[in-house]
This record gives sequence, structure tokens and C-alpha cells, in this order.
Amino acid sequence: MFEDKNSVGIVSLKYYEIKEKIKFESGVEFGPITVAYETYGKLNENGDNAILVIHALTGDAHAAGYRSENDKKPGWWDTLIGPDKAFDTNKYFVICTNILGGCSGTTGPSSINPETGKPYGITFPVFTIEDTVAVQKKLLDYLCVKSLYSVAGGSMGGMQAIQFVISYPEMVKSAIFIATTSRLSPQAIAFNAVGRNSIISDPSWNNGDYYDKDKKPDRGLSNARMIGHITYLCEEAMYNKFGRRLQDKNHYDFNFDVDFQVESYLQHQGQIFVDRFDANSYLYITKAVDYFDPVDKYGSLTNAFNASNAKFLVISFDSDWLFPSYQSKEIVSSLMHLGKDVSYCEIKSPCGHDAFLLEYDVQSKIIKSFLSDSKGADCE
Repeated sequence: MFEDKNSVGIVSLKYYEIKEKIKFESGVEFGPITVAYETYGKLNENGDNAILVIHALTGDAHAAGYRSENDKKPGWWDTLIGPDKAFDTNKYFVICTNILGGCSGTTGPSSINPETGKPYGITFPVFTIEDTVAVQKKLLDYLCVKSLYSVAGGSMGGMQAIQFVISYPEMVKSAIFIATTSRLSPQAIAFNAVGRNSIISDPSWNNGDYYDKDKKPDRGLSNARMIGHITYLCEEAMYNKFGRRLQDKNHYDFNFDVDFQVESYLQHQGQIFVDRFDANSYLYITKAVDYFDPVDKYGSLTNAFNASNAKFLVISFDSDWLFPSYQSKEIVSSLMHLGKDVSYCEIKSPCGHDAFLLEYDVQSKIIKSFLSDSKGADCE
């Protein structure tokens, strides 16, 4: 049925309801919370072979396999998750959840507030990366996971992996941080701010109350996606993919329609994004990313990681200008200062920040080596 004989096959989205309220970092107590998740492989009797993989900004819980026999597109990390793959489901119980505040099954702004019978909208409380990790921990407890063999994520997923090690150091045996950072640069915060402003200034946003309206803030959300997507590429990737080639024409139109292929590409990315994502979720999740700063909260990264006895793998990409390699090296330096078991690999790639979703072969070898070898990863 599937071309990949090592596919996990057909998977289903599952749900778990946290009935009690959780106290968010802001001080707000919020609940109940429904968590959408998928699992691959089986949990062993000791409950210690689980690996939590965490999605990036606009991802979801569908990390591997197919949702149906007619599904043409597998999960977002399917090449890395499955029998005999990097995250080997013959050995490990792999878990992926949709983030708190998301729009793919986990409670978020588009969910119905049981007290009003209407979507939360912007009455949904602002949350942090620490709050998202607390929600994931509740799910792991429900699944009878006693310890994590590893926690892994790229981009925003890497931030959550960092926070998981900080919040629950006794639970995590190893951690994999890919194309991530311990805190956003002012430039990255600025891009998020422009994206949020694009949504908020769309008249159809209507102060976040648009769910029962004919018009949604599609233009604002589309523009936000276009802005964000630029940061996921790099100059080399854009030249290789588009150059200055025109879209379906041989000359300029001398108007404000689309002329260049890169314009058409960004427009397409924006259009397809509004079909699967919620504008309010974009506001909340990007704000959570902006707030993430364990350096400020704990005084330093060394203080933040001090209680952990995990071994670490940090991967960066030389063309990633959103989360450049020096930010990964700052993490590595802090771990080395503490005498932690840490491996670091910088991968050469023309794909920019998106490389963590595209450079499967080299990541697969490194991750498989790291998970199977007590001495760390082979980066050669």
C-alpha cells in the first residue's frame, strides 16, 4: 500500500482530556484542556523507552505514517520515524502532541469555551513554552511514561525540548535540539511582531471574534505566513529555487500583479496556509516563542541546565539565518561548561532554517548514532 516498507502505516489521532486546571506561568489557572496526540511503537513494561518528538511553529501531532489508505502525504517527520529509522519504532515508543493553543485538536483559541458555548477567541489565556511542556507532561503521565529515553524537536520544537529538560530534569535521559535557540534574537522577534500585526490589522480579525463570521482574517494570516516563510529559506535557497525568473511570462507587466516566481511561491504558501491554520493560534504561539528565555529566567543557561544528567545532541545548519549556528553553540558551550555529555553537529545545507525538515539522510545517521551509542553521536 505504501512505498516506504518502513512506514508505521495508518495511524489515528487520539485525544486526552486534562480535567483539572493548570496554573499557567502568567498566574492564570486554565482548564479543562484536550490534548491531541499520536503514538508509534509500544511502551515497554518499565515505561522508559518513550521518545517525545515535538513539532515546529505551525506543525501538528501527525509526525509519521498516514491517516488513511488514500492519504498521499505522510507525517512531517515520517522519514525519521518508523521501523529501523532514526527514531526506531521497533525499539521506542514515539509520541507527538499538538501544541497547547494550536488548532489541530489540542485546546486553543478556536476551541469552544464550556462556560460560554462559544470559541475562546482572545479570551484564551496567553501561555508560554513552559506551559506547553506542563501540558505534555500531563499526557506522559496518563500514558504511564516513567522516563523519556529522549526528547527531540526542531525550531520551536527544540525550544520545548530545552524546556522539558529544564522543567523535568529527572525524567529525561537524552535530548536532541535541532535548528533551535535558547531565546529569539531581536530580529526574529521583529518578524513575529510584523506577522501578528498583519493579522490584527486585517479588518476581518474583528478583535479575534471571527469564527461565526462569513469573512475570516485570511489576508492577514496569509501575509503573516509569507513573512515567516521568508525566514525559513536563505539567499542561496531562494536563488537556486527561483533566481529572478518570471512567473508564466517573458516580460514585466508594469503593474502590481505577480511578476516573479518567488512572489507566486510566497502567495501560494500564504493561500494554502489559511486552509489549515487559525489566525488567533498564530498570535498566541508566536507570542509564546517570543517569551521563551531561560537565560533571563534562570540567570544563565548553565543554571538552567545544571540539574540535568541527560546526554545531549545539538544540530544546526550553516545556512540557517533565523536560528544561526552561533545560537546552538551557545547551548553547547553552556553544557560543556557544566561537564555534560554533549555532541554538536553543524550540517552544511543550502536549505536555510527549513533544513531540519528536508535534510533527512544526514540527520537520520546522526540521530541513530546518538540514540544507540552511549558515547554520543557520530557527526562525520
